[in-house]
Amino acid sequence: MKGIINFKTRITAQRPYSRQNNDEPWESKNYLEYLTGQLESDRGRIINSPAIRRLQQKTQVFPLERNATVRSRLTHSLEVQQTGRFITRTIFKKLDKEGPTEQYGLHDLERVLESIVEMACLIHDIGNPPFGHLGEHAINSWFLDKLTSFNKFIDTQEIDSELEKKMLHDLQNFEGNAQAIRLVTHLLTLNLTYTQTACLLKYVRPAHQPKPDKGTDGAYLRKKPGFYLSEEGFIHDLWHTLGMQPGSRHPATWIMEAADDISYGLADIEDAVEKGILDIKQLKELLEDEFSSIGDIKEKCFTTPGSGTQSFQDIVNYADKRAQEEPINKNNEFFLWLRVNLIHSLVQHASHRFTSNIEDIYSGDFDEALMEDDSPYAQTIESLKRVARKKVFCDREVETLELQGYRIIYGLIGIYSPLLKCNARDFKGILDQEKHASPHLKRLAGRLAERHVKAYRLAAEKTEGKADEELWEFYYRCRLIQDFVSGMTDQFAYDEYKTLTVASHYQ
Repeated sequence: MKGIINFKTRITAQRPYSRQNNDEPWESKNYLEYLTGQLESDRGRIINSPAIRRLQQKTQVFPLERNATVRSRLTHSLEVQQTGRFITRTIFKKLDKEGPTEQYGLHDLERVLESIVEMACLIHDIGNPPFGHLGEHAINSWFLDKLTSFNKFIDTQEIDSELEKKMLHDLQNFEGNAQAIRLVTHLLTLNLTYTQTACLLKYVRPAHQPKPDKGTDGAYLRKKPGFYLSEEGFIHDLWHTLGMQPGSRHPATWIMEAADDISYGLADIEDAVEKGILDIKQLKELLEDEFSSIGDIKEKCFTTPGSGTQSFQDIVNYADKRAQEEPINKNNEFFLWLRVNLIHSLVQHASHRFTSNIEDIYSGDFDEALMEDDSPYAQTIESLKRVARKKVFCDREVETLELQGYRIIYGLIGIYSPLLKCNARDFKGILDQEKHASPHLKRLAGRLAERHVKAYRLAAEKTEGKADEELWEFYYRCRLIQDFVSGMTDQFAYDEYKTLTVASHYQ
C-alpha cells in the first residue's frame, strides 16, 4: 500500500486567478455545494469557448470533409464525452458494490468526477492543429529545418546556450496535448479550476526533454510532450496545489484516455464505410482476420445486459446478420449492433482496470493506458486500430489530403516567418503599425489573431529587464506563430494559404 487514498486531495475549486482563498476547502460543510457550482462554471467556460466551436471544422480522419455525417473533432469529442461519463458511473458502481467508496474519499463525489471527466473529454483535442497529426508534423518539420540557432535572429552575442537548447527542443516538439494546456491557460485564459486543467495533462514530459527509451520507468506517461516551457511554471503550481508529485498524472486523465481509445477505434472505421472506402463485407473479414491474429476470436467474454455472453466472432456475425435484414440503412445497422455489443464490455474492462490499479492511479504513476493490456478487450481496440491503419489512413484520398495539409501548414509558417527575422524592437514597431516599419511585415502582423498577439505582448513584457530577455522574447514570438497557425481550422488554413500564395491567382 502506497499510503492513504483520498481523492478529495485531487479535487479542488481553486483556480489560478481567484479572489477567494480555499486552502482547506473540504473542512467546510458547504464546500461540496460550492465545488459543484465552480465545476458548473468550468462547464460553461469550456462549452462557450471558441476552441470548442473550431472543432467542428478540424480533421478527425478526413480533412476538408463536406459530408456532415463523417466525424469532425467536435462530433468525436461529444462521443468521447458520453463514453467518459459511462466509465465514471461504472467505476462508482464497482466501488459502491465492493465498499471502499468512502474509504477512498469518493463519497458523494460521483457527479463531481463525472463532470470533470466529461469536460476533459470534450476539450481533449482542442490543441490539435489543422490536418491532424500531419499538421503537427509540418509545424515541427519547419522549426527543425529553419530554426537551428537563435543567434541569427537576436541581437545579443552572449546567450545562455543551455536555455537556447531547451527552447529549440521545445519549439521543435509541438504537440496537440501540450497546446491544449497552453490554450486553456494562456491563450483562451479560461481560468479553469486546477483539477479541470489537470485532467488535460495526458503526458507529463516537458517538451524540451528527450523521449525516454521504451520499457524504462515512466516511458508511457512521458512518451509525448505534455507541456511547453511557457506553461512549465503553471504545471508545477498545479502539481503543488493538488498535492501531486511532479511528473505525475491526475487520476481522471486515465478515464478520459480510455474513453478516447474506445470511441475512435469504432468511429474511424465507421467513417471509412460512410466514405465508401470499405463495405460491410470487407470490414467483417478484416475485423475477423485482425482479431484472430492477436487473440481468441471465439472466447466468450463479452457481456451485454440481457444478451448473455458472446465472443468477438458472435458479435461481428450478429451485427452482419442485423445489417443484412435491414432494408434501408445497412451500414448504420451494422455499427449500431457492433457498438451496442462491444461498448458495455469495453467500459466494464476500463472500469475494472481503474479500480484494480487505484493506488498507482491515485499516485499518478500508473505507467499504462487502461485499454492497453493483453485482454480480449484491449485486443478488440487494437483490431479496430489495425484495420484503420491498414485500410483507412493509407487510402489514397486520405493520403492526398494529408499531404496537401502538410504543405499548407509548412507553407503558412514560411509565409509568416519574416516576422521572426527582425529584432525585438523592430517587431514591436511592426505590431504597433509604426510608420517606419516595413509595410510588408505590418500587413503580415495585421493578419495575426488579436488574442495571440496580446498573449505574446503579455509574456514578452514579463521578461523585460530580466536575464536572457532577448531569448525569451524570441521564444514567445515563435510561439506566437505556432499559436496562430495551429489555432486555424482546416478550411481557414486552406483559404489563407490559397489567398497568400500568389501563384494561385494566375492558375
